[in-house]
Amino acid sequence: MYRKGEVTYRALPLPDRVQMDEDRSLAAATGFLAYMRKRHSVRDFSTRPVPEAVIAACIAAAGTAPSGANHQPWHFVAIGDPAMKARIRAGAEEEERAFYSGGAGDEWLAALEPIGTGVSKPHLTDAPWLIVVFAQRYGLTEDGTRYKNYYVPESVGIATGILITAIHHAGLVCLEHTPNPMKFLGPLCERPEHEKPVMILPVGYPADSATVPEVAKRKKPLDRIMSVFRP
Repeated sequence: MYRKGEVTYRALPLPDRVQMDEDRSLAAATGFLAYMRKRHSVRDFSTRPVPEAVIAACIAAAGTAPSGANHQPWHFVAIGDPAMKARIRAGAEEEERAFYSGGAGDEWLAALEPIGTGVSKPHLTDAPWLIVVFAQRYGLTEDGTRYKNYYVPESVGIATGILITAIHHAGLVCLEHTPNPMKFLGPLCERPEHEKPVMILPVGYPADSATVPEVAKRKKPLDRIMSVFRP
């Protein structure tokens, strides 16, 4: 984490070593792949409560992500207050109405058709928690001095990926919700102007009647997403 005046490199012996032999490594990797194939983006949430400590642990895991110059340019707002969730849903649905009534082009709407999205966003009030992810355009020291953050989108993207994985690991589900624009979220969450909201993650348990779009299970095969140059 950036601190004003810290400009000297100091090496620290590697604190943790988790390496395995080749067989265990392959078993761990393939086991993790099978586990992550059970992760689903869900729109149908149970109202069953989730302890705040679980949400805090997931966010703490996200905070371990690597970042440009270790500036950690992110902030996560966890919202369990029903009235605040209702305000977020109202704001999101207002923007979605504009999106679906002409704000989006025909190509974009056609791409969304198989996903089954629409203006109504009940997940924003049904889910027991909303996590709003903010990206910090720049940082501020304790005395208010402004400093530059580096690779902000990449850093926040990595942290969000770890957060989504941690949520799945906790036995919960979430939905990657990105209303556009999201300017109403900053003042509502009492965040400073240099923080940009980039995503809302409703988090909780799936409803008993939860479904997912069939098309969401169509993943590109490995040979479409991986190239190898062997020695």
